[in-house]
Amino acid sequence: MKNATRLVHAGRRPADHHGMVNTPVYHASTVLFDSLAAFDASNADPFAGVHYGRLGTPTQFAFEQAVADLENAHGAVSTCSGLAAIATALLSVVEAGSHVLVADNVYGPTRKFCDGLLARMGVTTEYFDPLIDAETLAGRYRETTSALFLEAPGSLTFEISDVPGLAATARERGVTVIADNTWATPVYFDAFAHGIDLSVHAATKYIVGHSDAMLGVISCRDEAHFKAVRHTSIALGYCAGPDDVYLGARGLRTLGQRLPVHEANGLALANWLAEQPAVTRVIHPARADHPQHELWKRDFSGASGLFAIELVPAKRERLAALIDGLAYYGLGASWGGYESLVLPVDPGSSRSATHWDAQGPLLRIHAGLEAIDDLIDDMAAGLARYQS
Repeated sequence: MKNATRLVHAGRRPADHHGMVNTPVYHASTVLFDSLAAFDASNADPFAGVHYGRLGTPTQFAFEQAVADLENAHGAVSTCSGLAAIATALLSVVEAGSHVLVADNVYGPTRKFCDGLLARMGVTTEYFDPLIDAETLAGRYRETTSALFLEAPGSLTFEISDVPGLAATARERGVTVIADNTWATPVYFDAFAHGIDLSVHAATKYIVGHSDAMLGVISCRDEAHFKAVRHTSIALGYCAGPDDVYLGARGLRTLGQRLPVHEANGLALANWLAEQPAVTRVIHPARADHPQHELWKRDFSGASGLFAIELVPAKRERLAALIDGLAYYGLGASWGGYESLVLPVDPGSSRSATHWDAQGPLLRIHAGLEAIDDLIDDMAAGLARYQS
C-alpha cells in the first residue's frame, strides 16, 4: 500500500462504528461492564479493549493504529503533547543511575526535561555534537547508558546527523535509540529503516496540521518497547484529550497532500532568500549548499517547510521593523500548521557540547500553504524595512 492510500485508510473501521467514516469522538471516563467476569477479564489485559477513559478510547486507539500503520511500527502511544511524548519515551528506558546521550541540537524543552526532571531522578545526560562520527560516539557509551536521543534535522539549526551510523553504535550495545521525527514525519523519513527504536512526534505540528490541538505520539519498533512506553504513559497519567486525538486522526488524512506544498513553498522561499543582500546564510537541508545535504538526500525522501536564515547584523529595532510589518507570517512558537510563521531564535543559549557561531540574528521560518508569490513579496518588504 502506498503512503497516500495508507494515510486515508489507516486506523479506520467504519463497521465498528455504525458505518461512520471517521471514528467518533468518545468523551468518556467510566466504562461499564456487563458482569464481574467481564470486569475481571478486562483487568487481566490492559493492552486489550476499553477499560477506563484515561487508559484509552476507540478514538485514541484508531489514531494510534493509523500512526503505527503509517510508520510500520509494532504499536503507537498517544500523549497530551509533543513534550509528553519525549518524556514518556525517555522515562520508559531510564532508571536512577542511568546515562543518556543526547544530541546538542535538540528541541529546547527536551534539554530542559533532561537537565531538570531526569537529573533529579539521578539520570546523567551527556550532550554531543550532532555531527559526531559513529566511531567517536562509540567511545561515549558507558555500562549505564540506556538511551541515545537524536533529532535530525535539529529544529533550530537543521544539522543532519548520520542517523543510521549513530544508531548502529547504540543498537549493538542494546541501547534504545529515540528520534524526534517531527520535522520530516513518517512520510519523509522511515525511522525504523534507519535504526530507530522509538520515533517521537509532536503531532501538534504537521500531523494535526491546523494549529488547533496539542498532541504527541510515540511509535515503537517492537512489542517490548511498546509495552514499556504504554506502561510508562499509564503510570504518568498521560492521556490525550479525545477532541485533540480526533483532530490528529483527521489531520493524518491530508498529511500527504499538505507536506509537498510546505516543501515546495519552503524551498522556493529559501532559494529566493539566498539571493537577498540582507541574508548571510540560508540553512535548509534540501539546498545543495547545506553542509549535510548528501546525508539528507540519502536518508530523507522530502523536506518540510521549516528552515532558518541568518541576517546581516542590525539593531533589534530593525528586526522588529521586519517582523512587525509582516502581513502573512505570524510571530509565534510551534509550526506545521497551514499558516506561515517567523520566529527569532538564539541557538547559542541552549548549547553545551557545540558553539553556535553567528554574527547576525537567526530567524526560523515555517512556510505555510499560502501562495508563494505572496510570501516572497511580504518578506521582500520586510527585508527592505530591515535595511532601511
